[in-house]
Amino acid sequence: MQEYEYEYAEFIYYTPGYLDKEEQIWPVRAGRSIAKPNYRVGPKRIECYSLHFVHEGMVRLEFDDKRVDLQKNDLFCLFPGRTYYYHMLPADTPLQMSWLAVDGNRVKPLLALAGLFPESPFGKQMISSKVKESSERVIDALAGVERWKPAVSLELHGLIYGLLAGMVPDMASAQPTELAGWIHECLDYMELHATEGISVQQVAEFAGVHRSYFSNMFTHQVGMPPLKYLQRIRMEKAKRLLQETDATITEIALSLGYPNLYSFTRAFKIYYKVPPITMRGAQC
Repeated sequence: MQEYEYEYAEFIYYTPGYLDKEEQIWPVRAGRSIAKPNYRVGPKRIECYSLHFVHEGMVRLEFDDKRVDLQKNDLFCLFPGRTYYYHMLPADTPLQMSWLAVDGNRVKPLLALAGLFPESPFGKQMISSKVKESSERVIDALAGVERWKPAVSLELHGLIYGLLAGMVPDMASAQPTELAGWIHECLDYMELHATEGISVQQVAEFAGVHRSYFSNMFTHQVGMPPLKYLQRIRMEKAKRLLQETDATITEIALSLGYPNLYSFTRAFKIYYKVPPITMRGAQC
């Protein structure tokens, strides 16, 4: 590894050949890093799909006005054309990551099978021993490429497919395309109707599945329980309304689907650790 301003890192680059383009999936670059205390990246956009594997330490990923804290055995993916920012969080061990950037028309649907979407580009505890071994094999193979050959391309395709196969949950095997669409539609439904006070049961009914199955699948792919996701939508909208409008706190509470001011104030204080009037600095 070489020393840089924010990290010690190894960067590996690959130039695709005709077989890669025919297969519609190919590696672009890869690497490994050990972060320095001031490690931060972004805001940035990239032109491909970049999988980042967290091996030690903690990192905060920010995207679409959202943020998530990730730790050992979590992973995240940077999708093309979207803005991201990530930086190291204090932890007992320095942040250590490896990454693999891939491109091609087949990548996005394969990532969807693994539960990775632009709206939820991360997975909690997705790095099993199999995934870790597969990712290391891909990176090691890329590091050993001296020049493009058909055999090299075929070997890399096999390793990349093996890595993605390890990331796909068994329950996705029956109807992979429908599963990806199902999760995506539920996210859209929740974003649209969260302020109407919808319940997890109502979202499950919208999806046409049993509540327990819905909760398990949603939590696995999105990285948090559906009830917590609904709460996050409400709280983020509440914060914006407090900071960007002159609506009273009672109006905001009722607009977000809370039955009264007390229940909203209590939920807000639990979520943000301060009451809404403190965040706004005005009277309700």
